[in-house]
Amino acid sequence: MSFRILPLPLDAFRPLFAMDDAALESIGARRMIADALHSAPCRVSLADAEPGERLILLNHRHVDDPCSPFRSEGPIFVREAASEVAPAPGFVPDMLSRRLLSVRIYDADWMMIDADVVEGADLAPRLCDWFRGENVAVTHIHAARRGCYMAAAVRD
Repeated sequence: MSFRILPLPLDAFRPLFAMDDAALESIGARRMIADALHSAPCRVSLADAEPGERLILLNHRHVDDPCSPFRSEGPIFVREAASEVAPAPGFVPDMLSRRLLSVRIYDADWMMIDADVVEGADLAPRLCDWFRGENVAVTHIHAARRGCYMAAAVRD
């Protein structure tokens, strides 16, 4: 059983890059500068920003089904220089493999049916195991320490 990691689409964030700081702040977003290696993971490129790189920090709703009690949102980074990626089936980007992760498993009705904390290096076999379950529709991968949404994974 294989999986595919899904980044967020760049087009949803492109208008933010042209906004000035006051306009960003008015919608609860901030322009930031990555201050350390591996401190700002981009949800579009699925890569960590380099120190000194510009990003937008904003709130993103990653479970948006109004009928789900698990509707959820939180902060994410998007690099201003981001380009969309399409990871190959079964590939776990370095941004994920180097972190302690919290994975939430949902069925087609956005009901959480399982969850666990996983070392990023062990993510691929765990995703394969979860997607063997017929009722698993999608998994959401979060940073375990801060809880921020990182990416989704689907059966490939």
